[in-house]
Amino acid sequence: MTAAAAGPLAPSALTWPAPRAAYVHVPFCKHKCGYCDFASLAGEDHQADRYLAALEREIADHLLSPQEVDTIFVGGGTPTRLSARQLERLMIVVKRWLILEPGGEWTVEANPGTLDAEKADVLAQAGVNRVSLGAQSFQPAILRVLEREHGGQDVTSALDVVRPRFPRWSMDLIFGAPGSTLDDWRCDLENALALDPAHLSCYGLVYEKGTALHRSLREGRVVPLDEDLERAMQETTIERLAQAGLEMYEISNFARPGHESRHNLAYWANDAYFGFGLGAARYQEGVRSVNTRELAAYLSRIETGRSAAGATETLEPDARARETLMLMLRRTKLGADRADFRRRAGFDLDQLAGDVVKRFVASGLLEDDGRRVRLSPEGVFLADLVLREIV
Repeated sequence: MTAAAAGPLAPSALTWPAPRAAYVHVPFCKHKCGYCDFASLAGEDHQADRYLAALEREIADHLLSPQEVDTIFVGGGTPTRLSARQLERLMIVVKRWLILEPGGEWTVEANPGTLDAEKADVLAQAGVNRVSLGAQSFQPAILRVLEREHGGQDVTSALDVVRPRFPRWSMDLIFGAPGSTLDDWRCDLENALALDPAHLSCYGLVYEKGTALHRSLREGRVVPLDEDLERAMQETTIERLAQAGLEMYEISNFARPGHESRHNLAYWANDAYFGFGLGAARYQEGVRSVNTRELAAYLSRIETGRSAAGATETLEPDARARETLMLMLRRTKLGADRADFRRRAGFDLDQLAGDVVKRFVASGLLEDDGRRVRLSPEGVFLADLVLREIV
């Protein structure tokens, strides 16, 4: 532990750097998956051109002039649900207002079955250099449970389009679907590794309130997996991906060195970011706001010159510092470096949360080498407990 006893920095000593990351949301989907809690819509494709016009106006009204950023992430929904023409229109808008620094990262999400060569060419020619592919599973039965409308072969076909055009790509997988087994998950991991990914995101299924899956759970139509089985799936993920050279750098994310998601690393450092589109969040000058998730309201507000944002939140310095610590601890490799934490949050880590850190170090859930604090291998499995206590 450091011997520093300094208290919180004076407000004048803290600065609010301009955002260097930007998120742009495209809400359209062919089908709303039962587990999805994002601002996504099915059956609204006819609104796409109107939405793109509103999105451009929102960005222009908010930024006023083009802004330089290090990362751009276009997510959804399904951005590649747009037609090639609409996708090109979106790329033009993004490039006009968000100037990607040399060496920057520009990611676009895609679902298997929605990305063809024409759309991929549009993205590559615009400067997109990373694709995040939502595979979720290769097992037909699990895909049906998750209400995904693609098959395992669609993932392979999508990568045939991606590999020649983009230097970096990532794949999302979900474990813990009702009725799934450890062998099912092992099979999904092997199928994914056979495609030689440099980045995998492996998420445990969450029954988010308000989703169709949560309603099914509440009504007894699905049964969640046993906690021990879910832990076994997570343990298998960490062990197998490490064998394949993909290191866990965040609780649910694994990458070969140099292939980590730079955009998500900005979130986990609690850095500022722009956010545009339906349901998009932004964090600037210590203020967080989230746009409406209702498409009609979003369009109406933007078209009449009003903000699409709902209520804003400005955390008190102590609460913001705890949130920053919580997010930094999600980074399993970096953890929370004391000097970096003080620079970002304005607090000495040990004064803010020293007692909690000592308690979890003693119980084996955190590690502390004097410079940085991070989750222990056991702490990864109980991260929610640790992070909840920090906040």
